[in-house]
Amino acid sequence: MAKVLDSVDQRTKLVGENRLELLLFRINATQLFAINVFKVKEVVKLPQLSAVPGSHPHISGVANIRGTSIPVIDLRGAIGYKSITGDHEANMIITEYNRSVQGFKVGKVEHIVNMTWGDILPPPKTAGSHNYLTAITRIEIDGVGQLVSIIDVEKVLAEIIHYDITLSEGVLDETLVNEMQGRKILIADDSSTARRQIKETLEPLGIEILEVSDGLQALRTLQRWCDEGKSVQDEILMLITDAEMPEMDGYKLTHEIRSDKRMNDLYITLNTSLSGSFNKAMVEKVGCDRFISKFQPDLLVDVVQQRLREIVK
Repeated sequence: MAKVLDSVDQRTKLVGENRLELLLFRINATQLFAINVFKVKEVVKLPQLSAVPGSHPHISGVANIRGTSIPVIDLRGAIGYKSITGDHEANMIITEYNRSVQGFKVGKVEHIVNMTWGDILPPPKTAGSHNYLTAITRIEIDGVGQLVSIIDVEKVLAEIIHYDITLSEGVLDETLVNEMQGRKILIADDSSTARRQIKETLEPLGIEILEVSDGLQALRTLQRWCDEGKSVQDEILMLITDAEMPEMDGYKLTHEIRSDKRMNDLYITLNTSLSGSFNKAMVEKVGCDRFISKFQPDLLVDVVQQRLREIVK
């Protein structure tokens, strides 16, 4: 199993080409689940866990991995199934989301599949608003098509870890408060939790949030405004986009915007749970104006204020 991620660093080259690789795993005998390889640090057999009295019911305990304590979440229980029993058969997927490292207790880890974001679809609307999926796709295993459910890890984490949207003292520039009133920002993110966090941070400041759940929807919205003769700059203050989204990722979205002279000067901020110097390099390559890793209310407000200073000076 150690070899399943031995080339993860090389796989980052797929980012920016509207491609991704998914790590497939099971939490029960029949259904396949997945998360993006780019967020996975390691896969190991579930080690012995130390109990954490008073912790969230879905925290199975803490694992010690080479001297680092990592909280371990029972993913099966966290998304609404009965908790995994028989830890001797379980594996742990160690991930990095939103500048934190955590392990997810799962069942059998299968393999990695190479996909395009065009192959990744939003979950059906009939699934309701309380599901734990950001997307679905289909793959073939031994000639048989199988449905793969891509977990909304940000939603899982938000229900276990409290995210404070309170702004730090001194962050809000009082001279810009009036300028924020009535401004519109378009956000593109496949996680309803991530969209809600942005809205709860910025709407109290008087900013109207327009939201879509993938990059293609965002691009079509911008193109429609252009086709109607509207100035994108007049319609919205900026675009805040996630990196990973069904149908079109944030890098491809940015590339398409920069390639269209009708809207190529739109201010774009990449707001993503993917962190690290590689992601910052990708932002510069495709032409984003700012990069911030989720979830940081102070930085969200700072981005808005920086943009306002540029246009009202």
